Amino acid sequence: MRKSLLTGAGFFLLGLLAATLIKPAVYPQVAIGATNSKTYQLLNLFGDVFDRVRSDYVEKPDDKKLIESAITGMLTSLDPHSSYMNEKSFNDMKVHTRGEFGGLGIEVTMEKGVVKVVAPIDGTPAARAGIQAGDLITHLDDESIMGLTLSQAVDKMRGRVKSPILLTIVRKGMDEPLEIRIVRDIIRIRSVRSRREKDVGYIRITTFNEQTHQGLVKAVKKLSKEIGPDLKGYIVDLRNNPGGLLDQAIAVSDDFLNRGEIVSTRGRSRDETHRYNARKGDITNGKPVIVLVNGGSASASEIVAGALQDHNRATVVGSQSFGKGSVQTIIPLGANGAMRLTTARYYTPSGRSIQAKGIKPDVEIIQDSPEAAKRKKKRKNIGEASLRGHLKTEKGKERSGSPSYVPKDKTKDTQLKYALDLLRGVKVNSGSVGENAKVVPN
Repeated sequence: MRKSLLTGAGFFLLGLLAATLIKPAVYPQVAIGATNSKTYQLLNLFGDVFDRVRSDYVEKPDDKKLIESAITGMLTSLDPHSSYMNEKSFNDMKVHTRGEFGGLGIEVTMEKGVVKVVAPIDGTPAARAGIQAGDLITHLDDESIMGLTLSQAVDKMRGRVKSPILLTIVRKGMDEPLEIRIVRDIIRIRSVRSRREKDVGYIRITTFNEQTHQGLVKAVKKLSKEIGPDLKGYIVDLRNNPGGLLDQAIAVSDDFLNRGEIVSTRGRSRDETHRYNARKGDITNGKPVIVLVNGGSASASEIVAGALQDHNRATVVGSQSFGKGSVQTIIPLGANGAMRLTTARYYTPSGRSIQAKGIKPDVEIIQDSPEAAKRKKKRKNIGEASLRGHLKTEKGKERSGSPSYVPKDKTKDTQLKYALDLLRGVKVNSGSVGENAKVVPN
C-alpha cells in the first residue's frame, strides 16, 4: 500500500513529519549495461573515501553512521524535501500520520545552518509558548545547532514527556534573540476544529492526517444542525496548514465538489502520473465556501485551495501560499528505515503547477504582525522559492510565500473578518480591514 505525503517543506514536525506516498519495499537490481563507466568510477571513489576514513580518521568511526550520513547527503542535495529516515524516524512518521506523536508541535525546515519554523501546530506546547512561523532556532539548551543536520536537530528537541527544553530564537523585528522554554508533551493532532460564528460555520483544518476527512464531515453536520436555516456558508481555514496526506487532501476537496478533476500528478514514470476526480456529493449542499490561506499554507492545503478555486466552488481569501507543488514518495528500506524521494509535481484542475509560485488568492489581504507593520520594511519571501535547492518552477516567474501571522484574538483577524463580511454580503473596502492589513487588488 502506498501513501503520498504532501507537506510544506519536507518539514519535520517536532515529533514528526508530514506528507508522502508509502511504497512497498523494492530493491531494484542495477543493470550493468544501464550504468556507464564514469558512474562506476565515482562509486569506486566513494569506496576509496569510505575506506580511508575508516582506517585513518583520528577516532574510530561508526560504519553505520558514515553510511547513513552519506545517504542523507545524497538525498538532501536533490531538493529540500528529499531525505533519509532511519528506522526510528520512519516509525515516528507513521505515528504522526495517524494523528498522535511526541514532541513540541512545530513544523521546521533547515535554512542556512539553523532550524527555521514553518508553523507551530495549534494547541501544542510550541504554540502556547508563542513560537511563530519564520522564527530561526539557533541554540538548544544553550548549545549551538550549527553543523547539525535537520534530523539531528530534531532528535535533540525530542525527549521525555514533561521534560523542558530551552530554545534560543532569532525573530525578525527583534534586536535581541529570545529564549523560550518549552515543556515537551504528547502531541495529539485534532486536525479539524469548528465553531459557530453566528450565521457562518467556521472550520479550521490544521493538518491532513488520517482523521481529517472524517473530522470535516462531522464538523459540517454539527454546524449545519446548530445554525439551521440561517446558515450563510462555511469558512475553511487552511492558514499555517503545512500539508499532510495526499489522499486526505483529495477527500476534503471531493467533499465540496460534485464532479471534475481535483488534482493530477506527473513524474518521470507512468507509476507517478495520476489524475484524481471528484465523485458526486457535496456535503454542504452547495452552500457558499470561503477558503483562507497564507504563507504557511503548503502542499496538501494548496491542493484543496487550488481545486476549489479552479472549479469556482470557493473564494480564496488571504495571502500568497507557500508554493510547494511536489509529491514525495516514502520508499521503505526494510530494517534500515526509509527514503523520502521527490517523485512528481502536482497540478491543479486547470493545469497550473504551483511549484515555487503558490496559490494567489481571489482576494489578497496581507496581514502583518504589529511588529512587522511598524517596521514597514520590504517583506522577504519565506515560501518554497526561498528554499535553497528547491525544484524550479516549470515556467513563469517564481513567487511564493507571504506573511503567516494569524492573531490569537479573532476580533483582530482581518482576513477572517473580511471572509465573514463577504459571506454575509456586507460591503467591504480596503479601509475596513484593519491597521496591520491591506487589500491588494488582483
